Amino acid sequence: MKVTIAGAGIGGLSLALMLHERGIEVEVFEAVGAIKPLGVGINLLPHASQQLCKLGLEDALAANAIETSTLAYFNQFGQEIWREARGRAAGYDSPQFSIHRGELQMALLAKVQERIGKDKVHSGHAFTSFEQIADKVVGQFTRREDGATVQSECDVLVGADGIHSSVRKFLYPNGDQPRFSGRMLWRAVTEAEPYMDGRSMFMAGHQDQKFVCYPISEPLRRGGRSLINWIAELRVPNGELPSTDWNRKVDKSVFAAPFQNWKWDWIDIPAIIDGAKEIYEFPLVDRDPLPRWTFGRVTLLGDAAHPMYPIGSNGSAQAILDARYLADCLADDADTSYALREYEAERLPKTTGIVLRNRMNGPEQVMQMAESRAPQGFTNIDEVIPRQTLEAISQRYKRLAGFDKDSLKTKA
Repeated sequence: MKVTIAGAGIGGLSLALMLHERGIEVEVFEAVGAIKPLGVGINLLPHASQQLCKLGLEDALAANAIETSTLAYFNQFGQEIWREARGRAAGYDSPQFSIHRGELQMALLAKVQERIGKDKVHSGHAFTSFEQIADKVVGQFTRREDGATVQSECDVLVGADGIHSSVRKFLYPNGDQPRFSGRMLWRAVTEAEPYMDGRSMFMAGHQDQKFVCYPISEPLRRGGRSLINWIAELRVPNGELPSTDWNRKVDKSVFAAPFQNWKWDWIDIPAIIDGAKEIYEFPLVDRDPLPRWTFGRVTLLGDAAHPMYPIGSNGSAQAILDARYLADCLADDADTSYALREYEAERLPKTTGIVLRNRMNGPEQVMQMAESRAPQGFTNIDEVIPRQTLEAISQRYKRLAGFDKDSLKTKA
């Protein structure tokens, strides 16, 4: 069997390694001319890090990523709503890592090139179309350097080419537009003094005004400093989805004013914003869940299949879980068509549930509850939201996303 993957992001590269482990030939095509460590921070929850550790990446991740100890939610006055241990600090067998997305992608790429071969990863090749002929798929890619058409004949074609997926567009040419939330995100990294224990993630505010912080550099932490990945989020009055450039560089003046008073005894958010060298703007978007991903011997994976709001730290994690299940299905079943349908039957409803729950703020709904019930702040959070309610919200989302401890034991 040979599998062709369109997209060399986290999902596509994870799938390539997992297929190779199962003795399946694989070839990867990436649209960008040179794969570089771009992006900002991401979180790898225990269900995702478990799979990457199995691929032999734990040492590389541990050397660069922060092993997250705590997640905490606060209101807009810096008053604590909920705090819980994370990863190994919470008793999981696998860690939760916070890492620069580009570092993770490059670590995956290095493993793919080492194990599968540099000649199996083709950068600068943009997917254009496919044709299914008998029991084969012929994918067509345009080579950017000269415009030539390159064909890849395979048994399975996987579209793992992100939220702007060309494979998805080929399968669904009409009526599949991004769904804009009306909120904008501004993302950056800032080197600063550590906050809390130097390994904690926090979110503050509510649905229409939110700030997220987490450190992403273990080498800096060891030196007594912190590389803080942060996201500022605001609802944009009468906002419209930008038609182009979803990753444009902007000045802090575009969004910083509403956060100017967010200075608390344990962190100074205006100073964090001021310390960023570059700030990038993103619309908060997803797409409506699809009725199907699989068409014959072609299927979708990761953000190409189920783009979701970055709530609950689950985008990259679900791509990695897609990859694990798809690799298992293709390795375990000689009937390729059945294997792809089995993959879809398992993963499509699960990820649809996460997409829809993230539209309802996922586990971050506790901040909106606190804002609605106590807009001027509170003295005792238990009088605003009972602890059992907070615990139930946290546990429900973990079960939905597949990283409650019981689920992870069955996947080990």
